[in-house]
Amino acid sequence: MEPTISIESGWKILEDMTINAYQTQQHVLVEILTQNLHTEYLSQFLNGHFDKEHFKTKVPVVDYEDIKPYIQRIANEEPSNIILAETVTALTRSSGTSAGQPKLMPLTDSELDRRTYGRCLISSVINKFVDGLDQGKRMQLLFVRPEIKAPSGLPTRSILTSYLISKNFEKHESSLHTSPIATILCSDSKQSMYCQMLSALLQRNEVVCVGSVFGSTLVQAIRFFEDHWKELCSNIRRGQLSAWISDTGCINSLSMILNKPNPELADLIEDICNAKSWEGIIKKLWPGTKCIDAIVTGSMAQYIPMLEFYCGGLPLVSKYYSSSEGLLGINLKPLSKPCDTCYTLVPSMAYFEFLPVHETNEEERSKKEVIEVVDLVNVKLGQCYELVVTTFIGLYRYKVGDILKVTGYHNNAPQFQFVRRKDAFLSIDSEKTAEDELAEGMLQAKLFVGQFQLQLVDYTSAVDISLIPGHYILFWELKMEGSSKSPELSPSIIEECCYIVEQSLNFVYRASRMGNSIGPLEIRVVKHGTFDALMDFSVSKGSSGSQYKTPRCIKLEEALKILNSRVVGRYFSQQLPGYKTLKWKLNKSM
Repeated sequence: MEPTISIESGWKILEDMTINAYQTQQHVLVEILTQNLHTEYLSQFLNGHFDKEHFKTKVPVVDYEDIKPYIQRIANEEPSNIILAETVTALTRSSGTSAGQPKLMPLTDSELDRRTYGRCLISSVINKFVDGLDQGKRMQLLFVRPEIKAPSGLPTRSILTSYLISKNFEKHESSLHTSPIATILCSDSKQSMYCQMLSALLQRNEVVCVGSVFGSTLVQAIRFFEDHWKELCSNIRRGQLSAWISDTGCINSLSMILNKPNPELADLIEDICNAKSWEGIIKKLWPGTKCIDAIVTGSMAQYIPMLEFYCGGLPLVSKYYSSSEGLLGINLKPLSKPCDTCYTLVPSMAYFEFLPVHETNEEERSKKEVIEVVDLVNVKLGQCYELVVTTFIGLYRYKVGDILKVTGYHNNAPQFQFVRRKDAFLSIDSEKTAEDELAEGMLQAKLFVGQFQLQLVDYTSAVDISLIPGHYILFWELKMEGSSKSPELSPSIIEECCYIVEQSLNFVYRASRMGNSIGPLEIRVVKHGTFDALMDFSVSKGSSGSQYKTPRCIKLEEALKILNSRVVGRYFSQQLPGYKTLKWKLNKSM
């Protein structure tokens, strides 16, 4: 693995791979199969053959439940070679916020190197398009979670934690960040956040990029800053760290940069934060910032308006497409608008296949015909597909659960837009409401409440079938613009939002509502801090704070209890959704 990749060499590597996408994919498949041919899993299907034809006809397309028993066996002390030839050095744990339950995936030393190499390629791309990004430091908020041991003794942790504690991160990236490595490795998320913020403020003139893994984490960081900026200024003014910071690593690392009083800097930050509006505050706090680096596609898209408000016109960059299964794609047009973001799947990272997704009922369709799985170079422009991967970590023809849409090509490699998670949908009757469809309704409702200076902090959804007919529930955390407080609400405004969301949903949903087989949609407004509590709950169950994404559909009973215990108002749609174009009733007053 190359220790660093220049802009020119990184772009040349990507050009070569995308020009020769077909050849690269064939090579990757042969490499994976020959390496793992004699594993217990593959041997039952291939019987010593490693050609593509046998692979396509004999190895089944599977999901996590199919391979879970093999991973559990590894966790319970059986050798790695039941599914892959290479030694498993750790098990990675997904956030569980997409599918509802965390997944365990094998991790090997070479996979960690592969991801590091991918990150180097990503850096070469972003540096090509953003001038001067390599001339300063990144304020990149990163967090680890404590690991637990499987019965086999293998450490179990998030993939990000595995990378952050590795020599790879220390060697290739740690010096590029404003956060001392000890503050990133602090397992107390509050202390870690505070000390990373403080470090970035002390080095404000060196910062050229602000970000986090997901846009949601950056929004959470701004909310945290709203609650702690006065204390941070006090630390800077006195040159002393707050007494409640007890982590030794944080204390020692901050002592190197917080080593004297700096009242001038404290006054400057106070003046910025005391302004009437926090619009553009990121650019004001870190004036050399050239871009915001955070994933804002898929379920993260709802944070775009809030980030745009705070970032002062800086471009929002979603650099890559990654999952628990691997680092899969790179955004080769990083300065494109968030709504136009697409990813080029890197042909060397895995062997990619695609299941066509049709608008007709997928379950009924599967009964009538066999859906052909197509290769990377055979996808069709404009078509949606479910991603299937064969990887170096023992996943063979594995359905990731992501729905992607082909939007174009870079050389001979197709480019994809993330559409939604396949398993994230609401359903009561015969309807299915997908994540992206709900997101569109939410966008319309957010635009509506914005006219009343109301801001949607976060949301999730659930179904309630305890009553007949069942109905959809949206949990909303709202605040007034420019304030972190929960607002006074007019029932008519929130009831109108219920109708706006319903009116944007699919024909089957609206027909079911009109036929009374689905009840009126309900919005339950929750008090300030509820979604932070939901994240804390998820983190307590093993999720990484950096990887956490607010689940858009809640099915876990414990999570629902957290939300319902914080409800401050319940509102129902007062109208039946029809088939006419949506019209807002803007004359309603507070």
